[in-house]
Amino acid sequence: MTRAQSILVAALGGVLAIFLVVPLVALVVTTTDLAAGLASPLVVPALRLSLLTTLASLGIVVVLGIPLAWSLRSARGPVARVVETIVQLPIVVPPAVAGVALLLAFGRRGLVGAWTGSPAFTTLAVVMAEVFVAAPFFVQAALGAFRRVDERLIVVARTFGASPLRVLLRISLPLAAPGLLAGAAMSWARALGEFGATLMFAGNLEGVTQTMPLAIYTAMESDLRAAQAMSIVLVAVAAALFVAMRALLRRAT
Repeated sequence: MTRAQSILVAALGGVLAIFLVVPLVALVVTTTDLAAGLASPLVVPALRLSLLTTLASLGIVVVLGIPLAWSLRSARGPVARVVETIVQLPIVVPPAVAGVALLLAFGRRGLVGAWTGSPAFTTLAVVMAEVFVAAPFFVQAALGAFRRVDERLIVVARTFGASPLRVLLRISLPLAAPGLLAGAAMSWARALGEFGATLMFAGNLEGVTQTMPLAIYTAMESDLRAAQAMSIVLVAVAAALFVAMRALLRRAT
């Protein structure tokens, strides 16, 4: 590649980089009174609810996602491929579609909700929406982490009589821990930023289902300063998670 071609490639890449950076810079530099924005009555209930629901959804995702990823790590055949595809499908499904699907499944007249009672438009619905959209990120990362564990270690452990559960707890989990933590960080970040599925399935009820993204949406109609302040908080949290995730992934490799 000639020098001129290198400059052209760098310039094209720079255009995209600038486009991605400018809105984030504008979010910060145009802030007039961050403290006043954070003093909005929308902020504290939404922040509390976001922390509560995302931690609950993360716990569910980790507790159920580790066994699923462990089961799929060495599975072969069409059934395993179908299951893995279905598990990862919510990553590419639009959030609004996810919300409609949850409502049709667990709503008052839904496929399941009609028989079990509907959690729609409650705090539980927020957790369910977050689990639905965030779980694939953890499972995908956990799958990769478990598949990087040297299979020979597992074979040797089983040869010496270790049970599958003992192999998982004493060998696979410690070796896969950096990848699992990175997946948990990605999953939590996705849950924290969830908007569409939550709005469709849980609604936007202050103190009940109004998480930070929904509070930002509400504040945009009447208090731009509060919306901007909450946006900065979410960007700061996302940046911290990204830095931590990068560090964990470096350790994993």
